[in-house]
Amino acid sequence: MDKSPSSNLGSSKEEQGSEDLKQSTADMTQFTSFLNCNALDDMGNKIDELEQSINHLKAEMGVDGAVKATPEETKPSEGAD
Repeated sequence: MDKSPSSNLGSSKEEQGSEDLKQSTADMTQFTSFLNCNALDDMGNKIDELEQSINHLKAEMGVDGAVKATPEETKPSEGAD
């Protein structure tokens, strides 16, 4: 005689709890994916900025390097003695 409505409620609660857990897991997965995407986007932007800075520095060194390289080339090397 355990087939009373109250025993069926326990089963429904277990099913509801299971569904809540599945939904909670799905929500957490979606949230984590969102955070990962944002983190990757931020890193991508920082990498782009870093590459631009490096290219800018290379361009400056290319201009400055051409001026500075000439006097250094005229100096005799120390190992030539």
